[in-house]
Amino acid sequence: MDINKLIARVKNILLTPKTEWPVISAEQDTVQGIFTNYIMILAAIPAVVQLLKLSIIGVSIPIIGGTYRLGFGMGITQMVVAYVIALAVCYLMMLIIDALAPTFGGEKNQVQALKSIAYANTAGWIASVLGLVGMLGSLAALAAAIYGIYLLYIGLPSTMKCPQEKAGGYAAATIIIGFVLSLILGVVLASVTGLSGAMSGAISGGMQNSSSYTPDKNSALGAIAAIGQQAESASKKMDAAQKSGDPKAQAEAAGQMLGAVLGGGAQVEALAPDALKPFVPDTLAGLSRTNFSVQKQAPLGMQVSIAEARYGSGDGPSYELTVTDSGSAKGFMALAGFGAMENEQQSDHGYEKTYHQNGRLVHEQWNNSGDGEYTIVLGERFIVAVKGSHVANIDAIKSALGSINLAGLEALKAQGVKNG
Repeated sequence: MDINKLIARVKNILLTPKTEWPVISAEQDTVQGIFTNYIMILAAIPAVVQLLKLSIIGVSIPIIGGTYRLGFGMGITQMVVAYVIALAVCYLMMLIIDALAPTFGGEKNQVQALKSIAYANTAGWIASVLGLVGMLGSLAALAAAIYGIYLLYIGLPSTMKCPQEKAGGYAAATIIIGFVLSLILGVVLASVTGLSGAMSGAISGGMQNSSSYTPDKNSALGAIAAIGQQAESASKKMDAAQKSGDPKAQAEAAGQMLGAVLGGGAQVEALAPDALKPFVPDTLAGLSRTNFSVQKQAPLGMQVSIAEARYGSGDGPSYELTVTDSGSAKGFMALAGFGAMENEQQSDHGYEKTYHQNGRLVHEQWNNSGDGEYTIVLGERFIVAVKGSHVANIDAIKSALGSINLAGLEALKAQGVKNG
């Protein structure tokens, strides 16, 4: 495996896909080679992140409080199963893309079909590292899926030789079949590990038009195009680092490159921990703060700052407040805002809904047992979430979040942003 070649391919498919797909199509390769040198490496990222999140870091449980950690043995089992299923999905999607080719005027070729799904999945695999930072991971997964749609749509005419005008239908059919396949394999994962939930980010697809098409800058497609155009300059540092042969410089350049993509083409310095402290009050909803932490993380060079606090204790009402500066993932946050569809689900136990309010993305969830969560995204950058336990109603949680200086935090959305 050539690590420099791998990094260059990731960089090029994310930053300059229009010129990279023809290069990919022309390469002489094999199914085994693509799996060994690309898929098996990148598909391991979400599996490892899942292990870290569930068995080492743990998941906060708002209803009963505390942090739940899956046993390390079970975590390893789930990681291995998830990894194997991810590889199986790629193989099955190769067969599907190959089988559909004649229907959409393309040419059957399993190697080219595997290239299509492997490289379109790159955004999802890379973005999965943000799964370590709460809701930001979910939004990044959504944005990466949208970007994957962009990649597949651009790539199919090059790899499968289908007419450009039929690429949309080809990509759509692939995505629909892939989605159903992911649900089925998710059930397999749950049955093997004893855990519920479907696989996320298994399939990506693509959407983009010919070079003569200029998308609306206020649309999701426009946001994608802007990310690609603005982030292209990040490749220069990457090229210089590769030529230097310095592993540290290469790692730093890779982080900057990923940060440029996730940041929408801008370099974003996440707020310092002290800058987040004013937005975590000493009291919330009349309850004193009993626990507090603030930190700045940089997974793969992508900066994120997080402040967390707990209010109240015992069997009475309690709240958990999380304030996240998505930092280097600012661009994907904007893309997630474009892609998030408003929805509402209700049951005998409560409800859950996502919607836009005053230009902000809002998510609320309520359980009739007295537990709920209210989350709001500010300035396409900051995520403020309040989880309440043993409270009267969702309005109590909304009121608690409303007491925070949201306008002051939103006013910082341009701080640390350097456009490329």
